[in-house]
Amino acid sequence: MNPATANIEEAILSAILAGRINPGTRLGEQKLADLFGVSRTRVREAMMRLETRGVVQVSARRGWYVVEPSAEEAREAFQTRRVIETGLLHSLREVPPDVLKSLKEHVAMERDAIGAGDVHSRACLLGDFHIHLADALGNRMLTEIIRDLTARTTLISMLYQPTEKAEESSHDHEDIVAAMEEGDLALAARLMDEHIGKVEAGLDLTAKPDPLAGLRALLSPAVFAGNAPSVPHTHEHPHEHSHSHGRPATKED
Repeated sequence: MNPATANIEEAILSAILAGRINPGTRLGEQKLADLFGVSRTRVREAMMRLETRGVVQVSARRGWYVVEPSAEEAREAFQTRRVIETGLLHSLREVPPDVLKSLKEHVAMERDAIGAGDVHSRACLLGDFHIHLADALGNRMLTEIIRDLTARTTLISMLYQPTEKAEESSHDHEDIVAAMEEGDLALAARLMDEHIGKVEAGLDLTAKPDPLAGLRALLSPAVFAGNAPSVPHTHEHPHEHSHSHGRPATKED
């Protein structure tokens, strides 16, 4: 793979895992080409690879954009994670001491980020625990699969989970590592299954994502409260006034 393509792919995936890119975000080819100092062909190659990994989509109208998983896709993603991650733990015979040390350090970093109120680091570390577990156990193929699934479930949580139970998730990770340290891998697998199940249960999959959420937040009356310029009083008809300035009158929801 071309290094430039890999850099673009990695940057976008990392930003999604850290919660810095929202579902539905448009990824313009020219802007990415300018940002990374590459041709649009290289950007397109990276986007096509991310598309095969289930992270972005393309349409004739919008171009490339980050996926907005449906409720059914959310269920499938969490079911897949449960099968793969519990299966990984069931397949182990023992956990090397260096792997346990690495996982404990990772959980400690989670706790530090939560305590410091560092939202981006917290989100990144909590998602990265699952990737780090597969990577520490030396299975590169599983690491890549889990990374892609974690990116999708991060986007799902942003769509369907109004609040993140970060501290509870970190405690779950701590319990999983403790079970691994005790050599009870069956318990570790059960705790992993329960943990992923709890995250899924915390989602409101009946909620329909608001396609105008970003624009709604930007144009909310509260944004302009106290900052709106004074408007001179006129006797124009409201419709004539709006047409004369080329914009429609606003309406509160």
